[in-house]
Amino acid sequence: MPKKIFKKYAPNPDKIKNMKGLGFLAKWIGNPNLWHIHRHSTAKAFANGLFWMSIPIPSQMVTSAITAILIRANLPLSVALVWISNPLTMPPIFYFNYLVGTWILGTEAEASLHFEMSWDWIVTTLDELWLPLYLGSITVGTVLAVTSYFGLHLFWKIHVRRSWERRMQQRRAKAAQES
Repeated sequence: MPKKIFKKYAPNPDKIKNMKGLGFLAKWIGNPNLWHIHRHSTAKAFANGLFWMSIPIPSQMVTSAITAILIRANLPLSVALVWISNPLTMPPIFYFNYLVGTWILGTEAEASLHFEMSWDWIVTTLDELWLPLYLGSITVGTVLAVTSYFGLHLFWKIHVRRSWERRMQQRRAKAAQES
């Protein structure tokens, strides 16, 4: 199960609390509740990570970590999910968000939109694109957050129910063999 794999590689909260380089942050980051994997913290982490993944801002990981601390979500999972939007996936994700924003605003999408990683491009082009880009990003992020939060709760309940039913069937089969 992914929970066991995740727990195996996740750092120990006690070790984090005792790290000298973290200073005052160790108190918050070392909170064991931020490192537990259970239905609520995992669902919050998915909602948090997927929301910030879709927002085009610098330091998405820092924002996701701060939000995870505030809402008591699983910290490493929140930060890891932000990496869905990495340098390879950012252009299609943000272009989709831009298209959603233009659809909501009822405007035409820029037909000859090309992306350049330069300050000049950002200054000249972002002035025209910021409203549909950020409106679409917030909309997509909110939809992803809500869907993942409730979807993960539902998935977790179904998984637990099936595991419980499987154990009950095994117990019945074992009891039938013994009698």
